[in-house]
Amino acid sequence: MTDQDEFDQDEFDQDEFDPDVAGTRVFEYSATVAPGDAGMATLLREGGIEVLGRMPWSSNGTYLVEVRVGDDHAPGIYKPLAGERPLWDFPDGLWRREVAASVLSDALGWGLVPPTVARSDGPLGEGSLQAFVPARYEEHFFTIRDDPDHGDVLRRLCAFDLVANSADRKGGHCLLDGEGRVWGIDNGLTFHEEFKVRTVIWDYAGEAVPDRLREDLDRFVGRALPEDLVTLLSRPEREALVTRAGALLAGGRFPHDPSGRRYPWPLV
Repeated sequence: MTDQDEFDQDEFDQDEFDPDVAGTRVFEYSATVAPGDAGMATLLREGGIEVLGRMPWSSNGTYLVEVRVGDDHAPGIYKPLAGERPLWDFPDGLWRREVAASVLSDALGWGLVPPTVARSDGPLGEGSLQAFVPARYEEHFFTIRDDPDHGDVLRRLCAFDLVANSADRKGGHCLLDGEGRVWGIDNGLTFHEEFKVRTVIWDYAGEAVPDRLREDLDRFVGRALPEDLVTLLSRPEREALVTRAGALLAGGRFPHDPSGRRYPWPLV
């Protein structure tokens, strides 16, 4: 049995990082590497991980951490397998889907998901490690969509969710950072082999998929999948992924929700 196997998660969650315990640090954003910087993925893969506290309102164990290599540092979001609650309709290992979503976003060239890597050596064992986005937290999809300048990226996110089979795209999972960039986070409920799309982004139903996105999809389905997706997803999940991308490409338009029920809850 390893030290990680012996680790008491309840003690980890409730004692050391309880807000009422003296000495708990108040988080203030500080980073030498930003989420969109080229060096962020390397920092996430190679950096030491220090847990700062548990993220509130998360159904699974989700931890705010600091990642550091020498003088370079940035906050991150760590989602370990050990903190996941079992679901009847998704297999264990949602953290792999968080990583796969980042890989897919990069493979399509869409830059929607913050850099996310797999780590086997985290404080609670294997899990995903994602760049923390310093966002305007009063903003979410339902406010961001009111700005026409964000129309293109929201259409891109709509297409991404259809291809990734996002089953939980709430409005609050759309972040707007201080530079005006939109990010899609909380991508654990994705890539199921069965169609499970639940999203708040139905605004573009019936519209033609923009030519740029069609070109990206055509390139994606015409090539072998990235090796990381082969490792992270099962064969049926990979086949379904390519099928969904091909269907959106062939259909040429964003689909409607004929059931009127393909929304997550809560909406934000």
